[in-house]
Amino acid sequence: QVQLVESGGGTVQPGGSLRLSCTASGIPFSIYAIDWYRQSPGNQREWVARIVSYGATQYTDSVKGRFTISRDNAQDTSFLQMNSLEPDDSAVYYCHLRQNDRDIWGQGTQVTVSA
Repeated sequence: QVQLVESGGGTVQPGGSLRLSCTASGIPFSIYAIDWYRQSPGNQREWVARIVSYGATQYTDSVKGRFTISRDNAQDTSFLQMNSLEPDDSAVYYCHLRQNDRDIWGQGTQVTVSA
């Protein structure tokens, strides 16, 4: 059974940092691209960042220079380092991969940026 489990969310003040983790099981993690998405109340789920199998990365414009996506294939884990957090970054963050035309999502981890 393929499973993705996120962790690392929490509440921080504006300007603070968090590191999210997404650990996979039941798949050969290293061959898959991993995406991070986020969703805040009343809004559609928004793509945030991607890391492909060989390590190339992409980001949505609003997080460029502040967020860094990475992966450790030995740990079957992807990380999202989030710095200089802003209130608009508050959301539930999800990791995702696509396996054989099937979307696999984690359960999400809440990030709240508030003074």
